[in-house]
Amino acid sequence: MSELTELASTNNGKHPNRKENKQINFRVSESEYLKLERSAKALNISVPAFVKKKAQGARIVAPKVDPEHSKLMARQLSALGNNVNQIARKLNSFDYVSEDSARSLSDELTALKKELRSLWQQLT
Repeated sequence: MSELTELASTNNGKHPNRKENKQINFRVSESEYLKLERSAKALNISVPAFVKKKAQGARIVAPKVDPEHSKLMARQLSALGNNVNQIARKLNSFDYVSEDSARSLSDELTALKKELRSLWQQLT
């Protein structure tokens, strides 16, 4: 019998290297699980992670933006960041900036501010 347990053991009696080394198991009814699953899905986390946070007394707030929309916003923010970098490069290359160039850059920055404000309003 001990040979079977030795064969079944993959780590030669060593304990797994885990941050949390204690495990708690409990059972819930089907309806309770579905409720937990719905809540976890709304927060875009797993059921065990949701239950652990609730047990720790964490205040869990649903994200304001769904995952698909957040990817779109991340792409838009990246494009805005690229625009700001291009403007900064352009400014750093000049010793002197004409009034027309300064006005043009100011207009570009104003447009970027409007786009950022729009994205920020979508988040709040």
